[in-house]
Amino acid sequence: MPATPTVPSGKRPTLADVAARAGVSVALVSIVMRGAKGAGAATRERVLEAAQEIGYRPDTRARLLRSSRSRLLGVQFGLHQPFHTDLVESIYVAAEPAGYQVALSAVAPSRDERQAVEALLADRCEALILLGPQVPGARLADLATGLPVVSVARRLRPDAPGVDVVRTADDEGARQAVDHLVALGHRDIAHIDGGRAPGAADRCRGYRTAMNRHGLTGHLRVLPGGLSEEDGAAAAHALLTEGARPTAVLAFNDRCATGVLDTFLRAGVAVPDEISVVGFDDSRLARLAHIDLTTVGQDIPRLAQLAVGRAIARLDGEQGEQGEQGPEGEIVIAPRLVVRGTTAVSRVG
Repeated sequence: MPATPTVPSGKRPTLADVAARAGVSVALVSIVMRGAKGAGAATRERVLEAAQEIGYRPDTRARLLRSSRSRLLGVQFGLHQPFHTDLVESIYVAAEPAGYQVALSAVAPSRDERQAVEALLADRCEALILLGPQVPGARLADLATGLPVVSVARRLRPDAPGVDVVRTADDEGARQAVDHLVALGHRDIAHIDGGRAPGAADRCRGYRTAMNRHGLTGHLRVLPGGLSEEDGAAAAHALLTEGARPTAVLAFNDRCATGVLDTFLRAGVAVPDEISVVGFDDSRLARLAHIDLTTVGQDIPRLAQLAVGRAIARLDGEQGEQGEQGPEGEIVIAPRLVVRGTTAVSRVG
């Protein structure tokens, strides 16, 4: 009896290997793998069993590249942003049931947004979903002339026509944070801003609006900050050396807030007993038990669902789902305050 054909170690099994294992033609294996008509039930079962035995997996990317469409959604994300990581996971959840795959391209200190986008275009992505893009709006508008572009978590001025926007109402989130702190008796509330990061201007404006509404204009204090723990730590050091210390701090995002918490811990400043801290995003970082950060939550599954929906609607030439508010081409969803262990009643009378 002849030996059963095997696949050499380290080699990816092919249709020919499956055909040899099942004792049928390559054409018949192709019919079975495509789910097309032309193979009997017994033959189909034998082919599938052979494929399983040798570990054959269809190369869906190659099949798509041979077709006129790739059905790939390109996602640009920040490599060091926990919020982006959560978004990517939800984008997969939204894309796969719709029959689309996701291609990822990271932005890192050694790799800018231009390189990230070029890699996605080289992969023949049909649409781009850009998480917190920072390039000029005109560049995004130029991209949108060639394929659907969805910007997530960044407000765009009218200089980016054709670009869809899905974002959280950042200003409302900052107002919710200030309202929470004021309700706890805090009056001297500082804000560490996000510099030029997407959403930073809206969050700062929301902070100022809420402070003014509560009659706390004289307590306004905005410190330079940014996206990272290092930015938060630098701002916290400034607060500790300036003399009059605030009783509460609203940081630009959760990473920035984590830097603040670390600096206060090292300096022996108790949180929340001596000073309350609020972050923004409700990333996984904020939910860690030893951080337990009060933060402004963004509805990540909803953001992802809407972003994928807008991209696919553009590809299909449809209107797509509309947002809760915002002008045409922009979907804005409401944030929510998530209260945890880094905020408490102010001890300052």
